[in-house]
Amino acid sequence: MGFVKVIKNKSYFKRYQVQFRRRREGKTDYQQRHRLITQDKNKYNSPKYRLVARFTNTKVIAQVIYSKIVGDFVLASAYSTELPRYGVSVGLSNYAAAYATGLLLARRLLTQLKLNDLYKGQEKITGDDFLVKPVDDKPRPFKAFLDVGLARTTTGNKVFAVLKGACDGGMYIPHKKTRFVGYNAETKKLNAEVLKKYIFGGHVAEHMKLLQTEYEKEYKRHYSQFVKANVAPKDLEAMYTKAHAAIRKDPSAKKADKKNYKNAKFAKKAKRTLNQRRARINLIKKSIEKKVGRN
Repeated sequence: MGFVKVIKNKSYFKRYQVQFRRRREGKTDYQQRHRLITQDKNKYNSPKYRLVARFTNTKVIAQVIYSKIVGDFVLASAYSTELPRYGVSVGLSNYAAAYATGLLLARRLLTQLKLNDLYKGQEKITGDDFLVKPVDDKPRPFKAFLDVGLARTTTGNKVFAVLKGACDGGMYIPHKKTRFVGYNAETKKLNAEVLKKYIFGGHVAEHMKLLQTEYEKEYKRHYSQFVKANVAPKDLEAMYTKAHAAIRKDPSAKKADKKNYKNAKFAKKAKRTLNQRRARINLIKKSIEKKVGRN
């Protein structure tokens, strides 16, 4: 019978280091994060920006973030829930919405930095790969690196739709065309028409038409919000075209309306002032004196 060496002995547990909390929770890839935030020493305290693309079940979140020792700071952000302002009221988490959110972020950020007139990006959407070029004797384009988080970087993933929108909006984000929808790994070429179709929601329109003709009940269930908003398959391309033009015209964020909590049920009553407390005590005293006088 062979001897089995005990690995997890007393010295093992003495030296054991617990992983970071966000690693234990499966939220952060620290190997990826380290490469994205570590800046060259000869950059002299200049931030390293990253384009953070995240998806929930209902919306797209796009942010430009830089890191300091104390934590992360958001320079600009855009959400697909803002798209109804620009005419896109439904389908806020699909490929076309991801592109529009990336475009909105880029135009908003460049307007904020006063580079919007210098770097307009690709105004006519053709589906071709595009990288903004610097203008001589002018500030260079805003540079950021794509942060995909824990998403699988497969060809056609929606994180690259955000990237494409931001690049077409005038940001400089180093990338290859190999992960855009429409790229063929065998021929090593990008089909621009396929990418353009997805940017304008053509794939959604095709699926809508298929369900409409063959499975009407399923269509009404699956696209209930489209039916409610009276958006037909033929309307999608025009809807996104108008949205892109509206985003370029005014990418500024709308200030949220301040809510009035004065009459809310859960609102706490304001504290009494000194004069109010004294007046209340005097009233209590007088009421007691009256009672004593009657007795």
